[in-house]
Amino acid sequence: MSGDLPQPIAEFGTDRFVNREMSWLDFNARVLALAVNPDTPLLERAKFLAIFTSNGDEFFQVRVAGLMEQVESGVTTRTADGRTPAQQLREISRRVAELADEADDAFLDGLVPDLAKQGIAFLKWRELPPHDQDWLRDVFDERIFPVLTPLAVDPSHPFPYISNLSLNLGVRLRDPLTEEVRFARLKVPQLLDRFLALPDGERFVPLEQVIAAHLDRLFPGMSVVDSTIFRVTRNTDLILEEDDAEDLLAAVQSEVRRRRFGGAVRLEVDDHASEEMVDILQEELDLPAEAVYRRRVPLDLTGLWAVYALDLPDGTFREFSGITQPRLKSIGEGAPADFFAALRKGDIMVQHPYDSFSGSVDEFIRQAARDPEVLAIKLTLYRTSGDSPIVESLIKAAEGGKAVAALVELKARFDEENNIVWAKRLEKAGVHVVYGMVGLKTHTKVALVARQEGERVRRYCHVGTGNYNSKTARIYEDLGLLTADEVIGADATSLFNYLTGYARDVAYHRLLVAPHHLRDALGARIRGEAEAPEGTGHIIMKMNSLVDADMIDQLYAASAAGVRIQLIVRGICCLRAGVPGLSENIEVRSVVGRYLEHSRVYHFANGDGHGKPATYFGSADLMTRNLDHRVEAVTPVLDPDLRERLATILAVALADDTLAWTLEDRTWQRINPLGAGPGTVDSHVVLEEEAIQRAALNVM
Repeated sequence: MSGDLPQPIAEFGTDRFVNREMSWLDFNARVLALAVNPDTPLLERAKFLAIFTSNGDEFFQVRVAGLMEQVESGVTTRTADGRTPAQQLREISRRVAELADEADDAFLDGLVPDLAKQGIAFLKWRELPPHDQDWLRDVFDERIFPVLTPLAVDPSHPFPYISNLSLNLGVRLRDPLTEEVRFARLKVPQLLDRFLALPDGERFVPLEQVIAAHLDRLFPGMSVVDSTIFRVTRNTDLILEEDDAEDLLAAVQSEVRRRRFGGAVRLEVDDHASEEMVDILQEELDLPAEAVYRRRVPLDLTGLWAVYALDLPDGTFREFSGITQPRLKSIGEGAPADFFAALRKGDIMVQHPYDSFSGSVDEFIRQAARDPEVLAIKLTLYRTSGDSPIVESLIKAAEGGKAVAALVELKARFDEENNIVWAKRLEKAGVHVVYGMVGLKTHTKVALVARQEGERVRRYCHVGTGNYNSKTARIYEDLGLLTADEVIGADATSLFNYLTGYARDVAYHRLLVAPHHLRDALGARIRGEAEAPEGTGHIIMKMNSLVDADMIDQLYAASAAGVRIQLIVRGICCLRAGVPGLSENIEVRSVVGRYLEHSRVYHFANGDGHGKPATYFGSADLMTRNLDHRVEAVTPVLDPDLRERLATILAVALADDTLAWTLEDRTWQRINPLGAGPGTVDSHVVLEEEAIQRAALNVM
């Protein structure tokens, strides 16, 4: 696209893009802001600190690890924004250090004192009265000491392998006979609670401090010079040579085992660690100085999930159970409504968690598995929960003689092992399991049911934006379309034939499918808005990430042509917003709150080519990986009432002044600054209330 850009836009060169990694760190900063915001319920603040920490862990395990590999390999190729891998690592190191310092402040100066006001205290060993220390000594003797394994480092004992994300104590010891100083490592047992609760259940002490207070028991006769807690993050990204892998399942299993031994990419240490201790760890782990992060808080704040589980009045958001839409409810007592009869009357759109996942998608597959007229069920599984009702339904359907096919994506990052387990169990039950595709991740969320009805076979479909996972459906905002539309059913059939068989030139009539024609279709609709009568061009897009350079350039070009563009981007956004000569007509906002905004929606005011609007949703973000390297499906919303409801959902997100941030050029700013008081629109609360009202009024 760059060669066809209007001259003023082309003159911005690489400066027209925001760096992907820095934009992701900005997203994690917005998560951290929820932990700082006094309007966030107290235990939820602890939860968001835990999420901020786990987000950072994954960022280092994958993104930073990839950049470090590039630097080690001598790669100097620049990104779309003009940065080399080495430049990105330097900028990441600075920004991560800033965010880590902000997180430490959020814990020490915000969360800890506010929890203390509620009687929940985080204490240090040295702050405990003698009777509490005595009680913890008994805990150490009975529960901790038996599972500790001190590992010495000397000429006959090499430096031990430090497993990924484990907590460890580094100890320097002096032999009183030889005066020689040695290093030893103690791994903090992962099966024990991160924070040990004192008998009252309201005071907590970091586990490593209890261990450190008893080092004389572990190294009798030695003098402890110093000790520190440390944590290592390793490269865990899979490296699959799929073209050479005769068995994809075996290749993934092998890589899952191998990645446990990936190279170190980050070292976190206590702020008081001695320079000598840090030098030892840095040298043994072969890490540069910029990969070392000193922290003022107990390492690994993912342990705050245990705090979130405490029973504290008004400590969490109000619990909300999704409603089951009236058309999916039984008219009388007993069994749920007949889903197939309901869908023959018209499409049904669900938005989770406001609409119950168990009362819609789970029930759709459950009924299909038990219906004697259903001949076949086909479904894609990217991530699913450990006790998935959908997996159980597929097994029951296969055991009942139905033809069942499941596309299990073995390459779903960090869910590989879980998916391998489910794939094997499905196969044992007689389900035809396909392990993804060579060179492509199957990220689409589609289910297809074929049912015998008289002399014909009718197809029913679900096309969604989220995974078939009943647990995440309670906290991820996602959309799904349940339909008996014959054309969409035929498209879904073609899609599954492509996934399970051999095909190249696959024709789709309503679904927009990647990598086949989704990129071209969305590009054509963007250009269509630019070519529409003056003043009528309007695009609204909602997504997780906006990264693809060509798509960004097309949006810039549409903005230059006078198209009004409103983008709701939860995470990464590599587009600069509101810049004169580049993006005057583009507004970008991000909604970050109790629910993870996960749906992808694309609305075009003139999208059907005849001056009428067209709205789509599906599994694809505007990232190169989604458009070119994954199988994705995006469905049109054809029913006018459903399209109107979707317009309302987008309007609520665009009106949010409580959870929303806006992007000004490269900088994210709260729409409602801290200390300004509550906003007027919290989109998550509004959509909860609208779901309750829909149920009461018996509308979709």
